Amino acid sequence: MVSMEHLQAFMRKAAEDDKAKKYVNVSGETLEEALREASVELGIPVKRIEYEILEKGSRGVLGMGKRPYLLVAYPAQQQVELADGDESFEMDFGFETDEPTDTDGQALVRLTPEGILLKVTQPVGNGAPVTERGAMQVITARTRDKVDTGMVAKVVKRADGDWIKIGDFNYNPANDAYISCEIVDGEMRAVVTLTPPGEGGADPSADSIRAALENSGVIHGIDDDALRRLEDQPQYRERISVAEGTKPKHGADARMIYNFQTDTREVHLQESKDGKVDFKELNRIENVVEGQVLARKVPPEQGEAGQTVTGRMIPAKDGKDIDPPLGDNTRLSDDGRSVLAEINGLVKLVNGKITVEPIYVVSGDVNMKEGNIRFLGTVIVKGNVDDGFSVNAAGDIEVMGNVGKGVLEAEGDIIVHQGIAGKGEGRVVAGGSIWSKFIENGNAEAGDMVVVSDGIINSTVYSDKRIICRGRRASIVGGHIRAAEEVDAKSLGSVAGMETLVEVGYDPKSRERLLELEHQDGELAKKLEEISLNMATIENMRKNKRKISAEKLKQYAVMKAQREKIVKGRQKIGNDIKAVQDYLDQLKTNGRISVSGTVFPGVKITIKDAQLPVRHETRAVTYIAEEGMVKVTKYEESQADISVRKRGGRDGDTTD
Repeated sequence: MVSMEHLQAFMRKAAEDDKAKKYVNVSGETLEEALREASVELGIPVKRIEYEILEKGSRGVLGMGKRPYLLVAYPAQQQVELADGDESFEMDFGFETDEPTDTDGQALVRLTPEGILLKVTQPVGNGAPVTERGAMQVITARTRDKVDTGMVAKVVKRADGDWIKIGDFNYNPANDAYISCEIVDGEMRAVVTLTPPGEGGADPSADSIRAALENSGVIHGIDDDALRRLEDQPQYRERISVAEGTKPKHGADARMIYNFQTDTREVHLQESKDGKVDFKELNRIENVVEGQVLARKVPPEQGEAGQTVTGRMIPAKDGKDIDPPLGDNTRLSDDGRSVLAEINGLVKLVNGKITVEPIYVVSGDVNMKEGNIRFLGTVIVKGNVDDGFSVNAAGDIEVMGNVGKGVLEAEGDIIVHQGIAGKGEGRVVAGGSIWSKFIENGNAEAGDMVVVSDGIINSTVYSDKRIICRGRRASIVGGHIRAAEEVDAKSLGSVAGMETLVEVGYDPKSRERLLELEHQDGELAKKLEEISLNMATIENMRKNKRKISAEKLKQYAVMKAQREKIVKGRQKIGNDIKAVQDYLDQLKTNGRISVSGTVFPGVKITIKDAQLPVRHETRAVTYIAEEGMVKVTKYEESQADISVRKRGGRDGDTTD
């Protein structure tokens, strides 16, 4: 980084160099000729010369009033060494140089109407420089006319890559090099063939080649570098390409960029932090949510017309547009460029259409081949769910076979057509209801009902509403059964007296929610009391007509707004507390356990806070709570609708 000290040192050094500069006064018919003369006098290339024009030249009219350019020229400042051991720096002109390669210097000779010209270039890298002898060999190979050897020596020493006149020859324009032009490849290319000049003739120049091209109708795609190379080193009797047309660029067709895996056969295994791979997690299902961008259309591009070397335009084709591949449950964004999901579910390509399916169907078992399932919709398993595998669904889960020691979790309902054999570890959790043929050695929890036809054996089953065990073998034997409102079964317990715990009229989730709300209300009450005291202090100061600072007035306004917010918050919490308390009070009066068949000893009945151990076998009874005790009454069948709801609905519609 260049600091202020660097710039000051630079300016001091520049001032000193100005005093020590070598100045020369030169003249010439043109500015270029005067600069060449200065280059020779100073012994440096033209590009390293700075100059001031003392008098501007003029060509005059018919030879009258003609005057030369008068210049004062001096070497340009290239680099400044900074004081105090700082690194030197160069002025940055905004261009970069390539790494040098080893290239020898060159001596080039041209015969022009102005005379014999010599150009010498510097070597690159470790290349060899041009010597006077080498330059003279090139000159004598090109012409036998006499040249100024002193000027040749200066040009060789300077080696600035500029053409410098070193002599004259008897110029005969009739013998100039001949330039032949051809237009080929359907007017997409132009080539020239140079015929060497005759006695006294001049070599071709870049301008003369360009003029010949234009006379032949070539006006586009001329390669200036090629013309300069032919000027420096003419290639005679060879066809040289010097112009090329522009090919038309056809526009790309519109295309879709998909934001999901379109190949459903791919398996995406994930590695855990400890480096292990769970081969049950195959990640075959790509879940999407409503409003998610599934694909984006890249619009077609416009074509860019081409042009022949003669200037004729070549039309280009514009890219073709496409219709976004909308399938079921998808829609276009407002700008028409993105495909969005209309529902939660599984995204896939079906016959080239983007589709979001609300139901994922497993044709066989959930096992190592299928892997664990996580789906933002309904899952239907036509086989079994094997031990150790899980199915998670935002909708419903329906299993046509059995569920082993696995995990089923659904925000909706869970239907198991055969049964649940949890082997002590299996777990089934539904936000809605659970229907199963049986539950054995399992754990089940439902936000609505649990309905079983063949019995519940040694299982833990909780329901926020009802547990209904109805059928010819609908018995509840062993385990822990708890429902917030009602338990209805054909029989409870067994002849062997197996301990069976049955509870109703108690909802631990609601009770926990009540405690949480009461805690929140207490915290807000403390804050309200503190704010009210602080506000009262300021109000007393106002009553006593004491001076109140602007800061305290600002605090008072803030506290007033906080108090209003807390009061509204406590009102809402109070309404929530009342709703939960009303629900719990309702459970206390309505909770009941009904058994149409036999209740065996070993069964423990709990209704809210009242308990009743069954010591004698009873039949066709309903247990209710009355005055803090469990009362045994005549059997009353549950009136709950236990038919399976239609998938996708929560409005009470049912199917057989």
